[in-house]
Amino acid sequence: MNTILIVDDEYLIADILGFALEDEGFLVEKASNGRKALDALKEKRVELVITDYMMPVLNGEELVMAIRKELELADLPVILMSGAQASQGRPELFAAVFEKPFDMDQMISKVRELLNM
Repeated sequence: MNTILIVDDEYLIADILGFALEDEGFLVEKASNGRKALDALKEKRVELVITDYMMPVLNGEELVMAIRKELELADLPVILMSGAQASQGRPELFAAVFEKPFDMDQMISKVRELLNM
């Protein structure tokens, strides 16, 4: 069973996305900011990360860069979900970018694609 880490400081969004992914058979872990996400990635095996852009401590771009450099997880797919800030960052760092609000079916389809399901 694939484990997905959702990183968002907005608990409602993380919960709704988490419930939808669990309904599809995924295990879900959650973190409320980038630093907590890095800590979780050190402790647990995760196949995919879905992160917000605007968060305290580390934003989504800083998180994906730390995943690549600090944790040396070059192949871990990371999806960015964001509002208008997505265009400010570097979308090439991410496997996919979804603007909030996003279509849940499209998100689940992209997750399945990235996990080769």
